[in-house]
Amino acid sequence: MPLGKGLNSLIPQQKKSRKSSGKQTSVEELKNRIWHIPISEIVPNPEQPRKDFSHKDLEDLVVSIKEHGVLQPITVSEKTDGGYELIAGERRLRASEIAGLTKIPAIVRGATKQEKLELALIENIQRQNLNPIEEAFAFQRLMDEFNLKQKEVAERVGKNRSTIANIIRLLDLPDVIQKALIDGKISTGKAKALLSLKDEKEQISVFSSMMGDKVTVRDLEKTVAKKGAKSRKGSVRRDPNLLAQEEMIEDRLGTKVIIKKKGEKGSITISFYSNEEFKRLVDELS
Repeated sequence: MPLGKGLNSLIPQQKKSRKSSGKQTSVEELKNRIWHIPISEIVPNPEQPRKDFSHKDLEDLVVSIKEHGVLQPITVSEKTDGGYELIAGERRLRASEIAGLTKIPAIVRGATKQEKLELALIENIQRQNLNPIEEAFAFQRLMDEFNLKQKEVAERVGKNRSTIANIIRLLDLPDVIQKALIDGKISTGKAKALLSLKDEKEQISVFSSMMGDKVTVRDLEKTVAKKGAKSRKGSVRRDPNLLAQEEMIEDRLGTKVIIKKKGEKGSITISFYSNEEFKRLVDELS
């Protein structure tokens, strides 16, 4: 089911009654679609892509809920064994619980496992609640578990395909750099610059040398460019034009690319790391 660019396309809209002759849905009818559910009966969304929820992040929302209540209903689905499972609105649910509410307004709807992940992902993206690695893992899950292509993921979350590809590439970074990205110690721009280094040891070495210093993305790109001017084998300097072309193709395909050229002949090596990624690259190139 296409998800478009927002949650509105996923939340069932009030259908016009046959007797209404095209009249707009009344406020009273709309209220009847919103249930006030005991918070104790709602369990978290197991497909929630966001893993880090701090009390500090919720403070402003808690204050707002105490003063004005929950202005936007959460979305839940009924469980077969009783109670409800959250689909979207985990921040509102957590903040309401902290604020001392016993019930919360909710829209009840059915949803597949894929839709639960997509809804939670879209909401977090719209509210900018995910760190880059959480976002990358969520996109990768949509591809791996539901056999979606990058283009299909892009359509569902309202982003460009190249953006999805570049975010997923962050998962190629060593764990120590991913952790720094999660903790906000380095920016996404710096992390992407480190991806230009093909050797993991070089990535970690440059990352370690920049920590603690006020290094801009441009400074880091210059450092990476100097190291990238050497062959991946070690010492032979390479044509900077080839390096630029490699980076251009990598950005386009969302994976590692190596160009080797001797005279008018050469080769382009495109890396893939799963059958799904192989199929995606074939589709991209066909």
